[in-house]
Amino acid sequence: MPILDKVPGELQLFIGGLFTVRRTESLQENHITHMLTVLNLPVDQDQFKDYVHKTIAVDDVDDENLLEHFPDCIQFIQSGLDAGGGVLVHCAMGKSRSATVICAYLMYHYNLTPDAALAKLREARPFAEPNDGFWKQLQLYHSIGPHKPLGTSPLYQKWLFEREMELSRACGLAPEADKIRFEDEHEADDDERDDDDDAMSRTPGFELRCRKCRRTLATSTYILPHTPKEQQQSQDPSTNPISTLNSNNTSTSNPACAHHYLDPLSWMRPTLQQGHLSGRLECPNPKCGANVGKYAWQGQRCSCGAWIVPGISLVKGRVDEVRVAPAASGKVGGGDGGEEAARRRAAMGIRLPPGGGVSTSTSATTTTKATATTGGGGGGGGGGGGGRKTGAGAENL
Repeated sequence: MPILDKVPGELQLFIGGLFTVRRTESLQENHITHMLTVLNLPVDQDQFKDYVHKTIAVDDVDDENLLEHFPDCIQFIQSGLDAGGGVLVHCAMGKSRSATVICAYLMYHYNLTPDAALAKLREARPFAEPNDGFWKQLQLYHSIGPHKPLGTSPLYQKWLFEREMELSRACGLAPEADKIRFEDEHEADDDERDDDDDAMSRTPGFELRCRKCRRTLATSTYILPHTPKEQQQSQDPSTNPISTLNSNNTSTSNPACAHHYLDPLSWMRPTLQQGHLSGRLECPNPKCGANVGKYAWQGQRCSCGAWIVPGISLVKGRVDEVRVAPAASGKVGGGDGGEEAARRRAAMGIRLPPGGGVSTSTSATTTTKATATTGGGGGGGGGGGGGRKTGAGAENL
């Protein structure tokens, strides 16, 4: 196994293992001035007294968050290269952690994809192999954009929430109240989504309204399509945590399903933050309070046979689908989406009756008369996607 390998190209960037730091002659020959240790083990600091040194204490395990350290690692590497010296990035074997960090830097410096960055590194170190978790983090880093702030990225925040969901599920607990992400509170961040990520299902087209009081509970923007069990390929849920969810499925309402599965929405906050593993969802209208759905952090089985984790759903038989014009299908609650249309109507001297609008309503099971469904108030906001996995869950209502 080579002690020290130089990344191909003009950069004085090197990769190695733990024993590399003891090869003083090799380090001097390559003019190493900066060392980045990506290792969660105690090391003899005297070995680094002649170098600018930084330690990132992480383990080589799939669920380790190395992504959060990418900006600091890249800044350290760049400062060493700008100073005119050589930079060594090392872990225990120079295979996974250090390879991941160097791939992140190459993606940042050359605007490469994860595959291209790893291929470039393997020209010098063929056995470089980020573990599965680190590889997914490199892919997420590419989706976010290496030159964009990481901490404020909606994609990163959603990934953190998914990790929290996985941890909570493994412990058999509900997620902590302050860790729940309510998706409609982040609606302004939708422009950071990939074009292919729920492109059709994320286009508002109808509202889900409480059948009893007509209050808007959600828009189609927040409905999560999934694949019925009979259409799923045989797969191991432990290796594919989102096997029942299908982001490319443009249908938001499968006839075989008795529920609409949703992102967590802010009107659910008082219920979801109670710390229970499962429970009922009631209409937020204080004069109504109808039982409209249920939630189960450990998961729900849909009537089509698919498992959805977490399972947050509205029963189709207790809500109506109300088709709305694109201009009016904005944030849950109806306050902002139709403002421009309202201004245009006011300028033209058009005044609609209370609760009126350019919407028609269809029930989840039957079409209802338009005269009975043109009303409806604005529901509370909501939002937040979680890590959704296949797994055991609650029974249907």
